[in-house]
Amino acid sequence: MQTRFIFVTGGVMSGLGKGVVSSSISKLLQLSNQKVSCIKIDPYLNFDAGTMNPIAHGEVFVTEDGGECDMDIGNYERFLNQDIPKSHNITTAQIYSNVINAERKGEYLGACVQIIPHVTDEIKKRIMTIAEDENLDVLIVECGGTVGDIESLPFLEALRQIKLEGGSENVIFVHVTLAPSLDVVGEQKTKPTQHSVQELRRIGIQPDILCVRCTQPLLEKTRKKISLFTNVSSDDVFSCHDVESIFMIPHVLYEQKLVEKIFSKFAKVGYMNTSENWSEWNSIVNSLHQSKDPIKIAMVGKYVTLADSYVSVNQALKHAGASIGRQVNIDWIDSETFNGNLEKLSNFDGVIVPGGFGTRGSEGIINAANFALKNNLPYLGICFGFQLAAVAYARSKCNLENANSAEISPDTSYPIIDLLPDQNNENDMGGSLRLGANKIDISKNSIAHKIYDSETIFRRHRHRYEFNTKFRTEFEKNGMIFSAESDGGRRMEILEVPSHKFFFGVQFHPEFNSRPGFPEAAFKTFVNASA
Repeated sequence: MQTRFIFVTGGVMSGLGKGVVSSSISKLLQLSNQKVSCIKIDPYLNFDAGTMNPIAHGEVFVTEDGGECDMDIGNYERFLNQDIPKSHNITTAQIYSNVINAERKGEYLGACVQIIPHVTDEIKKRIMTIAEDENLDVLIVECGGTVGDIESLPFLEALRQIKLEGGSENVIFVHVTLAPSLDVVGEQKTKPTQHSVQELRRIGIQPDILCVRCTQPLLEKTRKKISLFTNVSSDDVFSCHDVESIFMIPHVLYEQKLVEKIFSKFAKVGYMNTSENWSEWNSIVNSLHQSKDPIKIAMVGKYVTLADSYVSVNQALKHAGASIGRQVNIDWIDSETFNGNLEKLSNFDGVIVPGGFGTRGSEGIINAANFALKNNLPYLGICFGFQLAAVAYARSKCNLENANSAEISPDTSYPIIDLLPDQNNENDMGGSLRLGANKIDISKNSIAHKIYDSETIFRRHRHRYEFNTKFRTEFEKNGMIFSAESDGGRRMEILEVPSHKFFFGVQFHPEFNSRPGFPEAAFKTFVNASA
């Protein structure tokens, strides 16, 4: 094998941080001059994350090539500062669809199609194709779900087979587990980890490395007890304790000599010493931990009950704050319960409205946009926030009473936002939006041109509705400028109000292009205006 593999599994419960561990390992290897990438396996039957509720599952991350993916793909991109294609998010539905299609075409030559070998072979094929096509040194594969779940069994079996076929010098299993501390007892408990590893071994996988989640650094006696009951050397048991930021985890693992362990298990020599590349990464991480002069941002959205629903927006705001040496404090405000208390926004330095769909909470967002407009409060609207900012402007400045989005009110007299023409006959909900990176042309002598310092940018999209260009003249006559277009002027991409301190809306999703140390320009300008 030219490519080595690190398979990351998780036990005890979901949400332990497999994605952060996978991202941190990949960052450490990248700092060691290895060409790396990551795959996320999601064992659910959804074809992709596009139709899933953000409140239940977290944000849908959109890739450059138009994939609607698990939010961990966003973590990989931010840690590695590289684009991850949609092929790197593998689901059960994708695997079974390929197998069923092959069976229908007779490609199995009359065989009885089974989980082993046909499904597991398809899983292995997906993984190996990525490794070969991208000519990787190391590929990190995160298997979603919790060991013991029936959904993940075919994937774990496929990973077991890869190690059997490729040899232990080419494959490492990292298992993420939990050592909780009970207040009443006051000690780190090892039983959840013991049971989790037992479950993993029961299906034929012996972990090589354990990353143990805990609130405080793992005690030596706890480490030894875990080692004794899991058949993992105590030197291979790593503490993944709570820290201020997820971007500190690579250094936490590096200090415990995880890089040396990985390369020794791979019997690989001659790699670059990771410490030679730490300075730039450390300066980026340190910049994210500002504590002075906090900027207060109100995020008015539909899915605020789960912070992970807007994780990329949260991160983009922090990247922007770090770039000007200021901390950004975000207060998530539910737009559905917000209609009667707009004065609350006076306590904030800026308002941001992220993406969303549907009727619920839309009037709260329109009112928030109108409040920011009237009170000269910095406003950044993203996708849905762009659309409803246009609706707010139509009502308050263009005298188009009852103007609305056709998504919210199909019978409105003034459909400021309307269905994309190519969506009229679309019946499928999944994968049918306008997705991925598109070319955007920016007008000279505009705020947008000053922000991006370019006449052309490429940004990622995820929407079904757009600004109705029939109303463009009316808007521009009343002071709103559409300063960026796409598809030869058929679609409006950026709106701005030059007379306002900062009132800016983008139809695209700039948060997906923001990385630590490299903030997206619209976010940076918004945070600067709010500061």
